[in-house]
Amino acid sequence: MVSRVRCLAVDCRDTALLTDFWCAALGYEVVKRWTDSRGTEYIEIGNGDEPALLFQPVPETKSVKNRLHLDIASASDTQESEVERLVGLGARVVANEPDWHWVVLTDPEGNEFCVLR
Repeated sequence: MVSRVRCLAVDCRDTALLTDFWCAALGYEVVKRWTDSRGTEYIEIGNGDEPALLFQPVPETKSVKNRLHLDIASASDTQESEVERLVGLGARVVANEPDWHWVVLTDPEGNEFCVLR
């Protein structure tokens, strides 16, 4: 018996902000919303074929580099065009080295992710 990745949980301050950004970035939609017994609302997004993202609110802001991050690539366009599109959605380029095959960006809350060729 083995385990499977069900979703990747993302701590955040503003679940709506990250839900909007990542739905637009990945073509995902809200799959489920629920509130726990303490009144905290969680939002899960996905497309049915790939692991979902789960946004869970936390009181603190991001303070250090992610230990785990997403690597994404455009399904139909160039890396450069995809980076431009994501920046238009609210991402920020933080590293774009000529000898790397990826560009490092952050989402609107500062979580790093890479755009591959």
